Amino acid sequence: MDIFKLGDKILDLLNVIFAFWNNQVSLVFALLGQSPTAFKDGKPWDVIEGLEPVFVAVGSSLVVLFFVIGFCSESIDIREEMRFEVILRILIRLGLAEYLVANNVTIMKAFFQSVGALVGLIAEGDRIELKVATEQADVIKNLGFGESLIMLILASLLSIIVIICGFFLIYTVYFRFLKLLVIVPLGSIAFSTMSGNRVVAHTCATYCKYFLSVCFEAVTMALAIVVCNAFINAGLPSFAGDYADWTKTLIYLCEMTFTVALTVGSVKGAQSLTSKALGL
Repeated sequence: MDIFKLGDKILDLLNVIFAFWNNQVSLVFALLGQSPTAFKDGKPWDVIEGLEPVFVAVGSSLVVLFFVIGFCSESIDIREEMRFEVILRILIRLGLAEYLVANNVTIMKAFFQSVGALVGLIAEGDRIELKVATEQADVIKNLGFGESLIMLILASLLSIIVIICGFFLIYTVYFRFLKLLVIVPLGSIAFSTMSGNRVVAHTCATYCKYFLSVCFEAVTMALAIVVCNAFINAGLPSFAGDYADWTKTLIYLCEMTFTVALTVGSVKGAQSLTSKALGL
């Protein structure tokens, strides 16, 4: 009887869930290619721009303080002679520090645009969408009642996992925007340490590394999603060759569930992966 054939209902459920996942992925790509200046119609950025002059004023004051600290430490260092090139190096550090403090937002906007353009190029490629393979769809349609009941339970678990993973994707991207917006004003203070000696200037280097890792995190996220979707659509694993058709479909759905979870894990660890890959 048709009432005991659940194949079509299972397939409809999987199609709805995979459509949800594809929609989340499209939304993530749209957000990753967006500059923080345009996020949420630019309203969060307007708040940052309103606070930026305060941090620039503090950073400009600290430039002088760190310059004095650096000058004093180098002038009493017995290993350094106060030659012309030493004084010139100190003055160059002072000029660079003041320039970066005053123009840090302009510089960061350039990085935002570059990263957004790179993510846009990745998104324009042949991005594979998540869908049920034709062979597996035919198997699901022709399942008996017992097999279809098992498949329905697995499809329900897969649906829950995909929904949770989809929201985690959006959360991770939103959290990246929050990190960028919070660290932008702190750049004025971090860049002011460049006018000091090597020990003090280490703060500036650390800030730049962290900023670049968060900024290029979007590229790693985009690559992780593209590669993981390719994993999912690559078909059955090689070890499934000797099993029955419905068992192969079970393995196929389990692998899809695993790869969806792997996608979220890769996206959440994108900053750490970017830092290690680029030595930041």
